[in-house]
Amino acid sequence: MSATDMTGAAAHPLDGSETVAEARRHMAVCNACRYCEGYCAVFPAMTLRREFTTGDLTHLANLCHNCKGCFHACQYAPPHAFGINLPQTFATLRQESYAEYAWPDGAGRLFARNGTLLSLLMAGFVALALVLVAAIQDPAVLYAPQTGPGAFYRIIPLWLMNLLTGGTFLFALLALGMGALRYWRGTGQGGGAPVTAPAVLDATVDILALRNLGGGGHGCNDMDEGFSQTRRWLHHAMFYGFLLCFAATTTGAFYHHFLGWVSPHAFWSLPVQLGTWGGVLLCLGTAGLIWVKTVTDPAPVARQLMGGEYALLALLFLVSATGLLLLAVRHTGAMGLTMAIHLGLVLALFVALPYSKMVHGLYRGLALLRNAREQRAKP
Repeated sequence: MSATDMTGAAAHPLDGSETVAEARRHMAVCNACRYCEGYCAVFPAMTLRREFTTGDLTHLANLCHNCKGCFHACQYAPPHAFGINLPQTFATLRQESYAEYAWPDGAGRLFARNGTLLSLLMAGFVALALVLVAAIQDPAVLYAPQTGPGAFYRIIPLWLMNLLTGGTFLFALLALGMGALRYWRGTGQGGGAPVTAPAVLDATVDILALRNLGGGGHGCNDMDEGFSQTRRWLHHAMFYGFLLCFAATTTGAFYHHFLGWVSPHAFWSLPVQLGTWGGVLLCLGTAGLIWVKTVTDPAPVARQLMGGEYALLALLFLVSATGLLLLAVRHTGAMGLTMAIHLGLVLALFVALPYSKMVHGLYRGLALLRNAREQRAKP
């Protein structure tokens, strides 16, 4: 039987969090003020509530896109005695929700030192890939140019590549799926209106257009009190670059298993073009976001989370950069080591997916879906 609070309702795992108490105080002030009502989806969703359960606050925190517009517009921001700093408070609460809903139980502790974890994963999996390749291959093969169909698999056998990448990716999908289910149940408590096709369409458009990174229409306060669309476009580059890279891998697998066309493929082939443009967009998006984080106003930032965010962006950049480098050197003797390094970084990314800020895309998508459902159910 689950624990209950004083009202008899099921207690939420984050009920005792100081961050939750601070978020509730913030929402009480914001709900009375409502100056920022047109800035993003958080404030219209806030006005639907008179009281804020822990599940509601977690939902609102994940609905927040951290554009910082409310902080720079707020008359109660520090140094005011109220000390309202919603971007910082919600960023901390999001991180706590990632840890709380992580699967399996206890895995949430990995978020505590996320930057260190990602750095160790990168180093460990690159070293593992290099050791495995050196152990199974004759140096004459490893350092010699490989050309023609199946050139990649002369360096790393197909069965080993499928075992490593397939195993880690399937685990990541399982962990992400379980976390998403826990999140939906934890933040959607009390039922609500049914999820309809129009609500799904609304949420999909918000996700694909990153509408809430447009602030109230003029953009967000990416670096200071000035409005900008920079962070929105950089997120677009990273998001669609990631999708193009995934499409490249999927297309390559279809070519191999259904058409019998074995990689490496010609430069102008569909998988290579998808991967090339996806890698370029990922490099631009991640490098740009690292720059934005470096020069942004630190006041509304949750500084204790920055290490993990920098590490994840660096990992995504290195995955895409080594993929592009592999394309450039694939017909030379440098292909073997480059391929091993790239594989190690990909493995680190797959393992880190459920335990890094990458989960924010999934949770934010679910928050947008719940918000679309609530907005359409308004009288």
